[in-house]
Amino acid sequence: MAKRKKQRNRQKAPTFDYVDPDGNMLTLRQSLSTATIAKIGEPPTGDAASLEDAWRRRSEALFERLAVRWEIAGAPIERQRELLERFRVASPAERAWVREALREHCAENFPDVQAP
Repeated sequence: MAKRKKQRNRQKAPTFDYVDPDGNMLTLRQSLSTATIAKIGEPPTGDAASLEDAWRRRSEALFERLAVRWEIAGAPIERQRELLERFRVASPAERAWVREALREHCAENFPDVQAP
């Protein structure tokens, strides 16, 4: 007889939407565990090629943990893997806007997290 996992009624974390000048919407979660906040705050390890590379990695980590949904030109992206892939191929203008949204979001919700 196969074991069944107990399903928990998980409450979804509250989110906040950021809209860019083109009407695209990025939805970010408003809560993170203390362990996640500590992980994001850790300095880069290993052979970070440069300070720029370290900031890029930090941006990706922060985006990955906060992004819940990103609607671009009316097409929503909701799967975590797809969100991160889309962020990685974003145009310089899109990346700049996302970084600004992350900075604003962290300042408001996670003052101990320094967003790149």
